[in-house]
Amino acid sequence: MKDFALTFDGFDPAEEGLREALTSTGNGYLCSRGTAEWEDADGVHYPGTYVHGIYNRETTILGGLPVLNEDLVNLPNWLVLKLRIEGEDAIRLADVELLSYRHELDIHQATVIRDLRFRDHAGRETALRSRRFVSMADVHHAGIEWTLTPQNWSGRVELISAIDGRVTNKGVARYKPLEGRHLDPVSPRTFGPEVIALKVQTRQSNLYVSHAARTRVFEGDEPVAVERGLYQMEDYIHQVLAFDVHQGTPVRVEKMVAFINSRDPATSDTLERAGTSALRYSDFSDALQRHVSASDELWRDCDMVVPGDDRVQLLLRLHIGHLMQVCSHHTVDLDAGVPARGLNGEAYRGHVFWDELYVYPFLTFRMPEVTRGLLMYRYRRLGAAQAAAHDAGLRGAMFPWQSGSDGKEETQRIHLNPLSGRWEPDLSHNQRHVSAAIFYNIWHYFQATNDLAFLADYGAEMMLEIARFWASIAVFNAERGRYEIHGVMGPDEFHEKYPDSTEDGLRNNAYTNVMVAWLCRLAHDVLALLPKSRAEALCERLDLTDEELTGWEDMSRRMYVPFHDDGIISQFEGYEDLEELDWDAYRAKYGNIQRLDRILRAEGDDPNRYKLAKQADTVMLFFLFAEDELAEIFERLDYAYCSDTARRNIAYYDRRTSHGSTLSFVTHAGVLAAYDPRSSWERFLVALESDLRDIQGGTTQEGIHMGVMCGTLDLVQRSYPRIHIRDGVLYFDPRLPRRLDGLRFAMTFRGTPLMVAFEGGCLRLSVHPEGVSRPVRVGIGSDVRDLCPGESTSFVLKNNGLAEPLVT
Repeated sequence: MKDFALTFDGFDPAEEGLREALTSTGNGYLCSRGTAEWEDADGVHYPGTYVHGIYNRETTILGGLPVLNEDLVNLPNWLVLKLRIEGEDAIRLADVELLSYRHELDIHQATVIRDLRFRDHAGRETALRSRRFVSMADVHHAGIEWTLTPQNWSGRVELISAIDGRVTNKGVARYKPLEGRHLDPVSPRTFGPEVIALKVQTRQSNLYVSHAARTRVFEGDEPVAVERGLYQMEDYIHQVLAFDVHQGTPVRVEKMVAFINSRDPATSDTLERAGTSALRYSDFSDALQRHVSASDELWRDCDMVVPGDDRVQLLLRLHIGHLMQVCSHHTVDLDAGVPARGLNGEAYRGHVFWDELYVYPFLTFRMPEVTRGLLMYRYRRLGAAQAAAHDAGLRGAMFPWQSGSDGKEETQRIHLNPLSGRWEPDLSHNQRHVSAAIFYNIWHYFQATNDLAFLADYGAEMMLEIARFWASIAVFNAERGRYEIHGVMGPDEFHEKYPDSTEDGLRNNAYTNVMVAWLCRLAHDVLALLPKSRAEALCERLDLTDEELTGWEDMSRRMYVPFHDDGIISQFEGYEDLEELDWDAYRAKYGNIQRLDRILRAEGDDPNRYKLAKQADTVMLFFLFAEDELAEIFERLDYAYCSDTARRNIAYYDRRTSHGSTLSFVTHAGVLAAYDPRSSWERFLVALESDLRDIQGGTTQEGIHMGVMCGTLDLVQRSYPRIHIRDGVLYFDPRLPRRLDGLRFAMTFRGTPLMVAFEGGCLRLSVHPEGVSRPVRVGIGSDVRDLCPGESTSFVLKNNGLAEPLVT
């Protein structure tokens, strides 16, 4: 199906890294890049396999200064299958004449396929079809199938099937000066004549990882007798399978692989379990069928149908497919967070940021158990967040900007500017707003699921400790009669401190302060939702007093929000005193100015001097909250919120934002949906294409951007249908771009699966008659209806629910 196939015709070495990232395959436990099995890491190709939670720390000495980094570890390369013809060197794409080449990701079946014909230096023409998958049915397994057909020759071939533990983390050019060796060898081993296995250990985190592979050859359905040779070192093992092939007669090679690590449940010796599992695993055809069936089940819950635009349809499905590679039902019990760059590259070192804010909405309305599991990643690191707050002289829980294995702050204190070649200070650990985002995520998970057990056992504790943190970092300005927060950074990231200041951070970032006002009000409501005995026990355990709760209530009414220019919310206090940038001059000089911070610093200038932003900051408020919610927050703070507040602020900051993060296109598309449909759709398309077209100049090959991929899905699911939950009712207020007319998707609200369809100027909502569905309340404006299992209801939409003007 064309709307489930991402296809590349012809081989382009300059594009191969990008294609490898885009055609990765995974199952929510592990993910492997779409690298050809016969290629090694060489500057063009980069085989990489990553598993949730397998991190390791190493120290690099840079200029005499020790720099500690924790990386998501590139694990042993299990892909290795190489072809030798008549004893000659193994075939590589660079050494043969390609007669045809096609590289495809079947998105629906999560299978990467290569079809190629090549002529070697001896004139032999050979056809090779490669298929592989990482099983969505059998979490610890994957398979590769080759179909090899000699087209104008017969002779002797040898297949090398290997597991290579000599890998390092070298997939990101700017990290290459940093130590990338994370694995120590333990032992190779065989399990009978067909299975090879390798065990390694991470050097600092002391995790054992074992891979095992069973390789067989078939002609039709009949096994081919092969001669097997073995070679092994402490960190590498391979088999050589030798056999004869005949002109025009295809042979199939199956390599079935098992992956086990010491974090897996029910595991004693990882090597023994991997080897035994590979030995017993089914053949490729049966394993693929189970995998496809499991993928089908996920697609029934996750698909979004856009009948009017083939390109949008394909890219939405590509993004859904990548989300399922990283976050599936297999992720639930893994103690996994959401790496900002997925599991198919090493950018951001595999760390977990606030990008989950963009990931959870789609997951929560389809696989809420996955969101619950991902939130547990944060809960298990609550102790580390509490320790971080204590060490900073604060109370509560201060979650890190970058999180990895154990919840410590993993943000670098220096980073390399690729334009200047200099290592510069990195103050982004001051983005304390990540804690507010975690609070927001917990609350909206609860709103969508009504999962009171999670709130009582885990969520409320995190939320209360986050509120306590903000109360401890805030200071009361008696002259203003307002609470203030100093020394932090907002989402913008271009502004780390005031120009020429020796102090880190900024005063009164508006986004942060408004979020704090909102969560301080909600913290009291959270306690009221809990059973009385649980609320009392939690307050006792946290030593939470009535005085503290009263203080939070006061903060919810008296947080300071800076303004300037007649109703424009200042991004932070003093923003209005900064210089305006000559945007036209910089665009003319550099073209792409998304990373203005690097450009200005390379010129010897400082982005802190200017009214600019890398990405949405103040504008985030209009993205995260419905209009009436935000108006309530500002009115509670005794600040004016007018009918044009959102429109004016969005326009003001849009002119001063470089969109150096693809998340910014998502945010601006979302907030512009109600005010400027054409511009909203343009931003949506940029965000939708951003990874496939690699608009950030080479970054996608280092790992896809989970936030923007999931953010585009959330735009279609939430922003354009204008979904929000209030008082237990799922409200819609659609403003669909015309190209989304006919949109259909499934979603789950408070345990009840719904089918949502926009057709013929109507919104139709249906509940399946079977299963454990409960009645739900849905509405548009004041028209609120109860919807029971087996029932459907339709709402006639104003202006057919379509945004104007028509976008062509």
